[in-house]
Amino acid sequence: MTLDPKIMSTVEQLDYRVTVGDVSARAGLDIDTTQRGLLALASEVSGNLQVSDSGEIAYLFPENFRSVLRDKYLRLRLQAMWASVWAVLFYLIRISFGIMLLLSILLIVVAIATIFLALQSSQQNDDRRRSSFGGSMFVPRFWFGPDLFWFFNPSYGRARRQRLRGSEQMNFFEAIFSFLFGDGNPNANLEDRRWQEIATVIRNNRGAVVAEQISPYLDLVEQPEDDEYYMIPVLSRFNGQPEVSPNGEIIYRFPDLQSTATQSDQQSVAAFLREFPWPFSQASSNQRAWAIGLGTFNFVGAVLLWYMLGDGTIALQLGGLVAFAQSMIWVLLGYGVAFLGVPLVRYFWLQRQNAKLEARNDVRRDYAMALNEADTHLQQKIRYAQNFAAQSVVTTDRLSYTTEKDLVDQEIEQADKLDAEWQQRLNRSED
Repeated sequence: MTLDPKIMSTVEQLDYRVTVGDVSARAGLDIDTTQRGLLALASEVSGNLQVSDSGEIAYLFPENFRSVLRDKYLRLRLQAMWASVWAVLFYLIRISFGIMLLLSILLIVVAIATIFLALQSSQQNDDRRRSSFGGSMFVPRFWFGPDLFWFFNPSYGRARRQRLRGSEQMNFFEAIFSFLFGDGNPNANLEDRRWQEIATVIRNNRGAVVAEQISPYLDLVEQPEDDEYYMIPVLSRFNGQPEVSPNGEIIYRFPDLQSTATQSDQQSVAAFLREFPWPFSQASSNQRAWAIGLGTFNFVGAVLLWYMLGDGTIALQLGGLVAFAQSMIWVLLGYGVAFLGVPLVRYFWLQRQNAKLEARNDVRRDYAMALNEADTHLQQKIRYAQNFAAQSVVTTDRLSYTTEKDLVDQEIEQADKLDAEWQQRLNRSED
């Protein structure tokens, strides 16, 4: 049987004693899924049900239920192992792009230096041959730009390390991956946040709301005022019921969210659902500058190496590493283009995505402002919804049944409790 990780985490957050409404509100899951998940979890870890005298149910779980599950299921143990392995594997994938960049630069620099030295040696041999015949001829120095051996200067390595230490969040290799591909979707949990905030609004209003209180958390466009179709998914998810006021206005009641295992104050909730903009990279500006600089150096070096190799004659003559560079030249050129091209394309894509994202945020903000500046009509509608507001707490001292104890013992306790209550009433009547 598949167990929902969200439900298990929520049970832990709520101290292992919950109602369906508690978990649904905290995790943002629909009522049916939550109820099935709690029953499945209780069945697997020998949890207990507590039924209040008003018929409401609380679930009580052992605090070591994860250990119970791990001991019970090999699959869960393998999943936990894979999560640890994948964390290491993904880290290696992230740093591999930086390592590939440095290896590419190293191969290009060494190949160019080898060709350069070979050409210089060839020219010196020609000069010696000419001088042996008594002639003298000026041959210009073969020049390919700045001194390539500067790259191997020890002081350069120390300076590079000092500059890379500027960021405390990620190392150089992680920064290369971040520059290329970013750091993931900042709104990956948007749907979870949406339903958690909606459920919190409903709980804060004790299970009865109007559509205008929910609209700042949905993806809406301008719609006619009387069209509240967008409440249907909310009703379906949290098992809500529409109610009609005498004036023909609709309010929404959620009985399952009106029950809780523990008394609590209102929870803080944002005025509207805000999507976070996509950052280009979480690497520091210094690290991004190094990535651009090294990427440009790599691309220019690959083009220069391609020009120097020409038709491949030099590679055939020198062999070894130069021949290997000849065989990899199109890979080096492709990597150089991709290293600069991917971030450039991603930058413009992010600009478009963030513009759409801000437009959605603006619409939700407008709905929140309209609610905050509610007119008389909306205020009356909200006040009418409070007629259906309620909250019941499943306390341990008002239980009529629990699976923690034998049924016969519970019946005896109930009988003793009723006798005590009758005795108290008789004493009060005699007084």
